[in-house]
Amino acid sequence: MSTLYFDCFCGAAGDMIVGALIDAGADFEALKKSLDTLGVDGYSLSCEKINKHGIMATKFDVHVDDTHDHPHRHLRHIVEIIEAGDLPESVKEASLETFRRIAECEAEVHGTTIKAVHFHEVGAVDSIVDIVGTHLALHQLQPDRIVSSSLHVGSGTVKCAHGVMPVPAPATALLLRGIPSYSTEVDGELVTPTGAALIAQLAESFGPMPAMTVSTIGAGAGTKDLPDRPNIIRTIFGEATEAKKDTESIVVIEANIDDMNPELFPPLVNDLLENGARDAFLTPILGK
Repeated sequence: MSTLYFDCFCGAAGDMIVGALIDAGADFEALKKSLDTLGVDGYSLSCEKINKHGIMATKFDVHVDDTHDHPHRHLRHIVEIIEAGDLPESVKEASLETFRRIAECEAEVHGTTIKAVHFHEVGAVDSIVDIVGTHLALHQLQPDRIVSSSLHVGSGTVKCAHGVMPVPAPATALLLRGIPSYSTEVDGELVTPTGAALIAQLAESFGPMPAMTVSTIGAGAGTKDLPDRPNIIRTIFGEATEAKKDTESIVVIEANIDDMNPELFPPLVNDLLENGARDAFLTPILGK
């Protein structure tokens, strides 16, 4: 069974996920060709290798033309864009599911309905590209199973369209319900709404890397330059293997026995061994 593991030790964002999948073998030019069919104008794509704290990673970038008109969009506009694209049906369904998740959480945060939600950051061109690009890359790689680590969310505050918000941002926190996540002293937002929605949707389980024979490792770079760690997400791709059991658990039961007839000790040891004990022994002790 082919397994893809997301190592989110430094967060998760849409561009990081796409970059890591390209680094693991997805075809950037094929992604670009498919994304062009969405009919969204005013942006260009780039993909290059960069160095993050001594680790080479792929930086996937969406360069948005600020002079172009990029209106806020409702969910129905996103649906129209994705359904009009020349994409595999499974990619369309998965992409729409990601946006539905985001819309539901945004609606809950703002006390409105998903139809009334205005997509600001997540509805911008770069997030449409990141979400559809992720599902296109996975369609190319075809993993049988996707697993993820816990998500490192960062700490402090983040500035967004609605003002200064705590980390994780309100919508991100809702998207991470039921998902193992944690905060450290790293200041800033490490998990974006897009990253949270994608990982929550894609991963069937969370925890340490499962037993596998690794074939490919991809690294996707984020935009942050942190002082003590690389701002990347890793994708580890391989074939699942049976976990090797090198150890076994042994339960040790001890008791101090006082005022007992010594003639009863030998039968007690025999009874313990006959009933499954690996070993049984007696040790005399001195007390006052």
